[in-house]
Amino acid sequence: MAISYKKLWKLLIDKDMKKKDLQRVAGISAASVTKLGKNENVNTEIIEKICVALQCDVSDIMEMVDDD
Repeated sequence: MAISYKKLWKLLIDKDMKKKDLQRVAGISAASVTKLGKNENVNTEIIEKICVALQCDVSDIMEMVDDD
């Protein structure tokens, strides 16, 4: 199983936001956004900041997917 952040990118599209906007409103680094873009592990503090900034739940931005 692996983590996928496809839901996050769809949510940003729905909110008409770019990755740079997410970085600014959530107060996260460009490196964190890059890690998210590569579906790499990020600190739960980063996930919390994104959820607070976007007023959403963790399940709205990430999901577990099968490793194929």
